[in-house]
Amino acid sequence: MFKNILVPSDLTDRSHKAMEIAAEMAHENQALLTVLHVIETVEEGSSDEFQAFYRQLGESAGIKMDALIAGHDLKGLVVSKQILYGKRVYEILNFALAHTVDLIIMSSHKLDPEKAAESWGTISFKVGVLSHCPVMLVK
Repeated sequence: MFKNILVPSDLTDRSHKAMEIAAEMAHENQALLTVLHVIETVEEGSSDEFQAFYRQLGESAGIKMDALIAGHDLKGLVVSKQILYGKRVYEILNFALAHTVDLIIMSSHKLDPEKAAESWGTISFKVGVLSHCPVMLVK
C-alpha cells in the first residue's frame, strides 16, 4: 500500500519507536524508507558566519542518524538518509511532496490536556495538518 515512507527525526530517544514502526511497515510493503533530519537555520546573520557551525551540526546529526538506522532491522530495504537545513515544517513538507512520499511516520509527545492550546504549535501537529499525504504520529 505505501511505497515511499518518510521518517522525520529530531534524533531523540522518542524517534526509535517511530523508526521501529516505519521499518515494520516498509518490510510489509517493500517500501523505500527515508530518514530525514532538518537542522533549523538562523535567518539573521551571514551564511559565512554559520557555515562551520552548521557543518558540525550536520556531521553530528549524520552520526546520530546512522545509530538510529543501525538500531533497526532494515535488511532488504532501500534506506536513504537526508539532512536538510532550514525551517523544519517547511523542509519536511517540501521533501515529502518533491519525493512523492505517501506516508510520513514521526514521533510526537503526549500533550497535557490542561495546556492543549499551547501544543497546537508543535512540528508534528503542523506536519499532520499540512501534509499532502497521511501522517502517523507515534507516542
